[in-house]
Amino acid sequence: MTRDESPTASPDADPNRGVPNPDGSPADLDAREAEYERFVWDNLKRNYIGNYLHGMLGMTGFRLINAPTFMPVYIHMISGSNTIVGLAQALQQVGGIISPIFGANAIEHRKKVMPAALWMGGLGRVQIVGMALAGWFLQGQSLVYAMLALLFLFGVFMGAQRVVFGMLMAKVIPLSRRGRLQAWRNATGGLIAAILAWVAGKYIIEPDMFGHGYSVTFMLAAVLTTLGLWALQVLLREPEPPNLPAKARLRDRVRDFPALIRSDPGFGPFLLVQMLATSSRMAVPFYAIYATSSMGLSGAILGLLALAYLGADTLSNLLWGYMGDRTGFRHVLLISLVMWILATVILMMLQTPVALFIAFFGLGAAQSGYMMAAQTMILEFGNREEMPMRIAISSSAEGITASISPIVGGLVADALGYPAVFGISIGFLVLGLACLVFMVKEPRNRKLSEV
Repeated sequence: MTRDESPTASPDADPNRGVPNPDGSPADLDAREAEYERFVWDNLKRNYIGNYLHGMLGMTGFRLINAPTFMPVYIHMISGSNTIVGLAQALQQVGGIISPIFGANAIEHRKKVMPAALWMGGLGRVQIVGMALAGWFLQGQSLVYAMLALLFLFGVFMGAQRVVFGMLMAKVIPLSRRGRLQAWRNATGGLIAAILAWVAGKYIIEPDMFGHGYSVTFMLAAVLTTLGLWALQVLLREPEPPNLPAKARLRDRVRDFPALIRSDPGFGPFLLVQMLATSSRMAVPFYAIYATSSMGLSGAILGLLALAYLGADTLSNLLWGYMGDRTGFRHVLLISLVMWILATVILMMLQTPVALFIAFFGLGAAQSGYMMAAQTMILEFGNREEMPMRIAISSSAEGITASISPIVGGLVADALGYPAVFGISIGFLVLGLACLVFMVKEPRNRKLSEV
């Protein structure tokens, strides 16, 4: 770190610097802005470590829940229905449609965001504990209904958490450091998750540890994510922004959405790319089901596929993070979409164990790149004051398509088979890639030119 990057030359500086506000003159605002940037850089090491530990441990646990291996196979095992698998994925996404907007409205006027982060993150972890307990104490239709309800609530709190923790990272980590932070926390978290996935498949799920291997796996995920949240709470030092919007009613903020989308020429097309990419995720719940049904794979082999998926996340995140810091995250998003298409084609066309391993490796790398690019690019559009609601709009836009597409995917899988689902998924990815190439420019270039 060099001091010429801070505090007055940080690319995170407010583009509206010098605009009068009710609390004082433009000069006063400039002084507060400089103090804010100085606080960020003076506390960068501590906040960097806190975000790293939170991301590493939190993402390790969440990947055991969200990876397209254990949860889809578990839901299929207890329900026997592709449609229920799609419904479970859809309910989780429905939970995340509205909650980001409520989360953004709750924090955008607050000087400190961490208290809200603890509540929202903690409630999300409670749902994972509930999944574990449901497996131990329920069975039959009661277990199916409980899992559907818990996945919906998990989506609710994860949707709100995405806004809050995205805002926290934007407040304490300068733009030029975000890529490498995400690279290392995702890489180490992915490595741990990949090893745990293999261990869970071979030593927990296959022998049905403690009477229910999946419940043990879910409880392990809850413990890891809770440790990550605790580390962030202990280490984080959060600055108070120099300029905050006044508290507004939710319906008034919703009316501002069209103007907010138009405020940055790249934001609207970026949302379109996100919605097309998340529409393609209709195939995600069925990757592992297709592999196991077509080749009769054991729990241990399922663990290896999870290892490939999460291991690719580990290795590729280092590439994505440093590439994003150097070139901007548009390039990361573009390469990820191309890789996603190729990996799906391999999964469809080749059904040997080696080909399946390569396909799952490619899917893991592609989707980790997409997630990093989407979650980081959104922080680079517009100004800082509108960032919480901008993240919320992005999360809700993803949630709308991500909630519908799995149900459609399940119905198509039951009616036409898994290859039809994968073909439709590829079509959405191709459309998203075309929109990205022709409609979305790198926001990093414009952001830096304004400094």
